[in-house]
Amino acid sequence: MAVSGMMRLESEGFDQFGFDGEDFISLDLKTLTWIAPKPQAVISKNTWDSNKAGNEYIKSYFTQECIEWLKKYVTYGKDSLMRTVPPSVSLLQKTPSSPVTCHATGFYPRRVMVTWKKDGQDHHVDVEMGETLQNDDGTFQKSVHLTVKPEEWKNNKYQCVVQVSGINKDFIKDLTESEIQTNRDPTSIGPIIGVVVAGLLVICAAVIIVVVIWKKKSKK
Repeated sequence: MAVSGMMRLESEGFDQFGFDGEDFISLDLKTLTWIAPKPQAVISKNTWDSNKAGNEYIKSYFTQECIEWLKKYVTYGKDSLMRTVPPSVSLLQKTPSSPVTCHATGFYPRRVMVTWKKDGQDHHVDVEMGETLQNDDGTFQKSVHLTVKPEEWKNNKYQCVVQVSGINKDFIKDLTESEIQTNRDPTSIGPIIGVVVAGLLVICAAVIIVVVIWKKKSKK
């Protein structure tokens, strides 16, 4: 079994072979000679020591070429692994009696904390945590639901705080009536339509009566 690798990314490397879990033979990169801790490795040592050009190449590979490649891969990985995208935070509520949902979406990476605060203190009562889900574009979303009466949050300062790993900023949304987004109809248009229709019917009836009276008077 052969084991090769780097001790440090900057400058050092090693080329070492093992057998049955024990060191078998390794290359001293300073002297460019092979070290044989086992008698069985002496034959290989003598043969490989004579290959000066091969040993020079191994040294060059593990101290320069391999390290340069690793640095490139680390840089490539940072573009993805170190990428950060801030969240979009909104407060949602279906009806005035429904829980208020703090919804954070579009953030990256996945590690996130979404918490509710009451008057500056962490608030855990009647709070339900949702799962962190992945969006189609590779970003993530998370929702946290707060069950609280309107008079309670109107008389106290409630805040939703979102913290995304790698972003040194808290994203805060105050729980106020103007910040809550809802899909309920603010005013039902049914009664309005009924009043308008009734009014039109009354007007039409009045016009008909006037026309009938006018015709009768004209005949006379």
